[in-house]
Amino acid sequence: MAVAQTLTVGLKGEATIKVTPDNTAERFGNAGAAVFATPMLVALMEQAAIAAVANCLAPGEGTVGTRVDMHHLAATPVGMTVRATAELVEVAGKRLVFTVAAYDDREKVGEGRHERYIIRTASFLEKVAAKAGSGI
Repeated sequence: MAVAQTLTVGLKGEATIKVTPDNTAERFGNAGAAVFATPMLVALMEQAAIAAVANCLAPGEGTVGTRVDMHHLAATPVGMTVRATAELVEVAGKRLVFTVAAYDDREKVGEGRHERYIIRTASFLEKVAAKAGSGI
């Protein structure tokens, strides 16, 4: 599989979400914590990284997340918007490394690094289907 030639350090992506009761820590079992959940923050950062490179991949390619190192710095209440940013800082073959950050309406709420790998979507899904059919 050839890596798309347009992937370059410095590519940026962004993703936003409004905090609702459905994406709070309370929904993940943390009773009384009606604030943006850490798993949702990680997902938003992944979406920003995906957006950063989406237009640079060859047809039939995608990316999958393989590593996240994130610090959740501050709580965000229901009603605020969270914006995640990602910047591609390293390209090593199929491996892509991003710095990620997130901000609510008032302050920085998260930061870290995220790693993704370029995959051929069809062969990846074939492997997943084979695994699902293996009875394991």
